[in-house]
Amino acid sequence: MAKEKKLVEAITSMDEDFAQWYTDVVKKAELMDYSSVKGCMIFKPNGYAIWENIQRLLDARFKEVGVENVYLPLFIPESLLQKEKDHVEGFAPEVAWVTHGGMEELQERLCVRPTSETLFCDLYSNIIQSYRDLPKVYNQWCSVVRWEKTTRPFLRSSEFLWQEGHTAHATAEEAEARTIQMLNLYADFCEQVLAIPMVKGKKTDKEKFAGAESTYTIEALMHDGKALQSGTSHNFGDGFAKAFGIQYTDKNNQLQYVHQTSWGMSTRLIGAIIMVHGDDSGLVLPPMIAPVQVMIIPIQQNKEGVLDAANGIFDELKAADIRVKVDDGDKSPGWKFAEAEMRGIPLRVEIGPKDMEKHQCVLVRRDTREKTVVDLDDVADKAKELMAQMQKDMLERARKHLEGHISDAHNYEEFRDAVENKPGFIRAMWCGDEACELKIKEDTTATSRCMPFEQEKISDVCVCCGKPAKKLVYWGKAY
Repeated sequence: MAKEKKLVEAITSMDEDFAQWYTDVVKKAELMDYSSVKGCMIFKPNGYAIWENIQRLLDARFKEVGVENVYLPLFIPESLLQKEKDHVEGFAPEVAWVTHGGMEELQERLCVRPTSETLFCDLYSNIIQSYRDLPKVYNQWCSVVRWEKTTRPFLRSSEFLWQEGHTAHATAEEAEARTIQMLNLYADFCEQVLAIPMVKGKKTDKEKFAGAESTYTIEALMHDGKALQSGTSHNFGDGFAKAFGIQYTDKNNQLQYVHQTSWGMSTRLIGAIIMVHGDDSGLVLPPMIAPVQVMIIPIQQNKEGVLDAANGIFDELKAADIRVKVDDGDKSPGWKFAEAEMRGIPLRVEIGPKDMEKHQCVLVRRDTREKTVVDLDDVADKAKELMAQMQKDMLERARKHLEGHISDAHNYEEFRDAVENKPGFIRAMWCGDEACELKIKEDTTATSRCMPFEQEKISDVCVCCGKPAKKLVYWGKAY
């Protein structure tokens, strides 16, 4: 009993210390471990399996909209990185450099990719000649390195896993359409698969991607009221094309520059899942991305027939394409329950001698802990039904949390009060001047998260300076 109690006590309450709660969960649920390189982490099987499911389901959606996967090198020659001035300036502080090959100093430094725009531009300049070669809609799954000063598991690390899409188009209209299409794909994926609702919009010029004409973002709200940028989509216009000489001959035999986009989501999505859905007992995983959807826990497994019954349920669930395991270890049922909850497994099945007598088992939902007694002949159907309902309920709870943590500010006094006392997004009007953005950040640590696509006018004046307002902006503290 003492051991079972200790497992739960190992997690700090999120209301007591949210940052420590987060660290406790990622460690105790065995999602990751720290490596010998500062800021770099080890993905353990439980954590990497979540990323594999995200990757599999997201990649299928990419292919439905014409995306092809490629893989480009890890290293970027310095001369290539220097071709786009704004881009290199934006990434310079975070770049890791390779200066030696073996014992010999390299003639030219190599950058360990922080992102791959320049490599894709180099590729496109060689393979695009005619309008018949367009569009190019490529994506790669890889890791990138950004030498971060402050790191936190999944949310910000010196090396992280992601996908980065890079496309080339004949016209500005096609590029803009693809930029918005991928942002909407991301938002739909997060809602439908991760059960996380998003606020969508455009970044301000100060917050946009280095070298982009415009950046669009999806922003999630964590349990503690902080925002998490969860995916971005960038329209580069023809800026990179002019820097790298990416031209094509159009139908009138005239030379034109291509228009490009880039878009990406990373393993910080795992951090979002933890901080949106988790509780004081650990993870709560949406069934669609849970590596193990059902854990079968035999009660009094030493009694005759109990393990056979558990394995029978396993066979039935596996045949129904449910990801399932049997916990037949020698720990007590109470410990196994706590461990399954810690790992966020959506459903557990309890079966013991008394259940077998009645030809039944008990299904327990991870999110609500609601118990359902089910006939053994109906286990697979009921498990699927409960998981589908759980997926919907988790999204609805997250949506209510988001909607309940959006406040409006009409002047600077209201804005500062909201930042201090109302965790979440703050909607406020903005004049468009970067000086006001900087002042707000300096005074409150809140930043502009996005200018929503659906604009409203909640005031005539800028919340900061009082001058005529141009845009409604979502502001907030962020990870």
